Amino acid sequence: MAFLRSYSTASSGMGVAEDCKEIFLELQRKKTHRYVIFKIDEKRKQVIVEKTGGAAESYDDFMTSLPENDCRYAIYDFDFVTEENCQKSKIFFIAWSPSVSRIRAKMLYATSKDRFRRELDGVHYEIQATDPSELDLEVLRDRAH
Repeated sequence: MAFLRSYSTASSGMGVAEDCKEIFLELQRKKTHRYVIFKIDEKRKQVIVEKTGGAAESYDDFMTSLPENDCRYAIYDFDFVTEENCQKSKIFFIAWSPSVSRIRAKMLYATSKDRFRRELDGVHYEIQATDPSELDLEVLRDRAH
């Protein structure tokens, strides 16, 4: 039985730092952040918060915060106005895995994604992106409507 338990822990990927959920809840409930970028700390074997973007930051600020050649997870709080002129907000989970990133990093992020994503209760949509064009603002608009 102990073998099975340790195996399932190993197969579930990285742990999640305590502040990841707290900061996600700040974005979700208090609207203190526009986005949060998470990275895997391989030494600590857990997902940690790398950067938060203030509520006034733009989508361009978010995009420039993603590394060109390394994987990350991100949460983006997308505000929009409906056809009925109602202000709405949808939370996107983004698995950023640029095609030029290391294969080891891609595998690590891919195997840890589901467990980490389950920690963030209240995400509306998920996007897997390997290129900035897959994260164009229009992509979010189309998903949110």
